[in-house]
Amino acid sequence: MGIVNVTPDSFSDGGRYLDAAAAVDHALELVAQGAEILDIGGESTRPGAAPVGEAEELRRVLPVLEQLAGRTRAALSIDTQKPAVARAALGAGASIVNDVGAGHADRAMWRAVAEFRAGYVVMHAPGPSARRPAPAAAGVVHEVGAFFGEQLERLQREGGLAAEQVALDPGIGFGKTPAENLQLLAGLRSFTTWRRPLLLGVSRKSFIETSTGAKLNDRLPGSLACASLAVSSGVNIIRAHDVAETIQAVRMAEAIVRNANLDSTRK
Repeated sequence: MGIVNVTPDSFSDGGRYLDAAAAVDHALELVAQGAEILDIGGESTRPGAAPVGEAEELRRVLPVLEQLAGRTRAALSIDTQKPAVARAALGAGASIVNDVGAGHADRAMWRAVAEFRAGYVVMHAPGPSARRPAPAAAGVVHEVGAFFGEQLERLQREGGLAAEQVALDPGIGFGKTPAENLQLLAGLRSFTTWRRPLLLGVSRKSFIETSTGAKLNDRLPGSLACASLAVSSGVNIIRAHDVAETIQAVRMAEAIVRNANLDSTRK
C-alpha cells in the first residue's frame, strides 16, 4: 500500500503532493514501483495536526481519485475519518476506506462502506480528543486484540458489513508509547486469530528514532526491518512511503519464510 498524502502538513512528506497533478504523478510512480493499493489522504493524522474541514478534504482528494480511477488498476483507498468524504471517494472510484477513527466511527461510515460493498480497515486508536486510558494489566497486545474482536462483532451486527470486507490495523504510533509499539510488533501473530488481513503502517514513524536514534530522513532501514519481521508474523499489507525498497525487503522475507516452511514439512 503506497502512501499518497495530499496534505500540507503530513509528518514525512507534507506539501510535496498537495497539488493534484503532483499527487497523481507520485501515485503512478508508486504503482510503477509495485504498489498494489494506493492510500490517498487529505488530512494529516500526525500528533498535533490541525483538523481539516470536510469541504477542504474533499477538494484535496477527489481530483486525485477521479484522475487515478481511469489510469491504474491499483486498488484505491481513501484515508479518512469522515463518512461524507468516504462516501464521495467511493463514488469517485475508491474501493477501500482506511479509517483511523474506526474506534469512534458512527453508523454513517459503516452504511457508506456497506452500500458500496467496499473494503474497510479498522485501526486501533483513541478518539480525536480523548486520552487513551492506561492499558489493562494484560498489556497492549491484549487490549488491541480485544478491540478487534469487539469491532468485528459491531461491524457485522450494527453496520451490516461481512467479515470478508474488513482488514485490521493495530495502529502503530497512534496513542501508544514507544515501548507499546514494540510490544505490538512483537505480538503481531496473535492478531491472525481473527482470520482477517492484517495491515501495518510503520513507515518513518518516530518510535524508530526512539529505538535507533535515526532522524526522520534516516528511518528507512528501521522501517524495512519492521516490515520484514511483520511479514514473517503474518501481516498481509504494508503501508509505506518507500514502495520499491519495501517490496524488495518484503519479497526477501517471504522467500525466507517459504523456505523455512518447506524445511519444516520435510522433517
